[in-house]
Amino acid sequence: VLDLVGGKMGQPPGGFPANVVARIMRDRPVVTGRPGESLAPADFDEVAKKLAVILNREPTSQDVITWILYPKVFEEFMTHQRKYSDTSGLPTPVFFYGQEPGEEISIDIEPGKRLIVKFLTVGDPHPDGSRTVFFELNGQPRDVTVIDKSQESDAPTNIKADAGNPNHIGASMPGMVVSVAVKTGDKVTKGQKLLSLEAMKMETNISSERDGVIGEVLVRPGMPVSTGDLLMAFA
Repeated sequence: VLDLVGGKMGQPPGGFPANVVARIMRDRPVVTGRPGESLAPADFDEVAKKLAVILNREPTSQDVITWILYPKVFEEFMTHQRKYSDTSGLPTPVFFYGQEPGEEISIDIEPGKRLIVKFLTVGDPHPDGSRTVFFELNGQPRDVTVIDKSQESDAPTNIKADAGNPNHIGASMPGMVVSVAVKTGDKVTKGQKLLSLEAMKMETNISSERDGVIGEVLVRPGMPVSTGDLLMAFA
């Protein structure tokens, strides 16, 4: 109300009655012109470059203006999409409260492609506080393990890499750390081996994608990791 009556959201036709403005605003300042005139200049090209790194794609003009107007909200929105993909196709009650056992919903993920999702049941809690959720996807049985936030677990959990942080190096697959080739403070070049992971008797090297300095190493040989775990970070 203060922003609206104080002119920070523009002026309605005819304005507000002067006595109403005085009663609401009291000694607060009132914007009489166009609100945007008092804002700091916005560099659209610079914002687009920043978003290209965060989004890992070329941002649209809508992305750029949304970031400029609502940076915190848009950052939370991007984080949600990175973690859960596009959830706009879900029915509103399912998005907020989840499916009931036996409930079946349809989701149009693209023109001509519809998914039928039937929720079956939730398994018993595991020692690490997770549960296995069972459902059918287009009639085929599927399951996924999720963290049950109502359960307390004493099992240690690894820090997850932030997909939007170019300094984070995350695990591309679950496995066990075989060897770590660098330590904190080491200078590395693009293509240099950082560590090795082993999964199902197959060993995979993780190499640096750019030149830089290692700021932190969070893993050690013999340590199990899951997909997305933060392995190390550039300074």
